[in-house]
Amino acid sequence: MAITKLHDMHTRRKSRNVGLGLVLATFVVLILGLTVVKVKTVDVTTGGIVEATE
Repeated sequence: MAITKLHDMHTRRKSRNVGLGLVLATFVVLILGLTVVKVKTVDVTTGGIVEATE
């Protein structure tokens, strides 16, 4: 016996899950971008990309 009509609670829960998924994906992309920028820095004197040192 299949449920044909979704309750209002399911609709709200789905939209909340989609919103949370987008927030988490944005956070992951932000962390990845910061990591790439930290690993590779642009040397403005030569205009080339050099490896960052600690």
